[in-house]
Amino acid sequence: MLNITNLTKRFGGVVAVNDCTVNIEEKTIVGLIGPNGAGKTTLINLINGLYKPDVGHIHFKDQRIDGLSAHAIVHRGIGRSFQLNKVFRKMTALDNLIVPGIGLYRDRKELEKRALELLEFFTLDRLKDEYAGNLSGGQQKLLDMARALVPDPDLILLDEPFHGVHPTLKDKICENVLAMQKQGKTFIVVSHDIPSIMSICERIVVLNAGILIADGLPEKIRQDEKVLEAYLGV
Repeated sequence: MLNITNLTKRFGGVVAVNDCTVNIEEKTIVGLIGPNGAGKTTLINLINGLYKPDVGHIHFKDQRIDGLSAHAIVHRGIGRSFQLNKVFRKMTALDNLIVPGIGLYRDRKELEKRALELLEFFTLDRLKDEYAGNLSGGQQKLLDMARALVPDPDLILLDEPFHGVHPTLKDKICENVLAMQKQGKTFIVVSHDIPSIMSICERIVVLNAGILIADGLPEKIRQDEKVLEAYLGV
């Protein structure tokens, strides 16, 4: 589904992503982990068009996308949530889902129906008229995930979905991701929350200093010497 080939991104003298090649299969949940500064968010930003690579290319469903704008990539079927919540704090939860869907649906009624379905799926329907700024950090994470799903993407990029979230809501996020996988969605999940990543991901990719150092099943990654040295500091 997603093919990343020899991807490199530099910021001045810093190589944030260094000759990265990785392929993501359809209907899988892939974890992307690594220490701070490993290049995880940069890689996500390259996939969804916020950054352009200096070297390499990205294909999604056999179509090259690395030259497209972030807006165009959304229309190709890639959605994302952000490490820092991007919710509109002075708008209601419902309107937070309406805004990104403008122009994607035939009329307001169809868009509102989609938004209400997503709020119900994330158990936020009772808060639909509440200002987003009044929601808890975990509820805002759920709202941000719901917003990424408004265009009904096939591939969803989640950047630190568990950060600052109460354990109960972490379980809800995991439950929702697994449920959406059963509906045919594909995920790349960036997180430092290793227990959560290990619980939902069938495959884990590890970056360190922009370089892909490991790729495999969770059990393999747990015992990988390069991962233990670079990520766990042992």
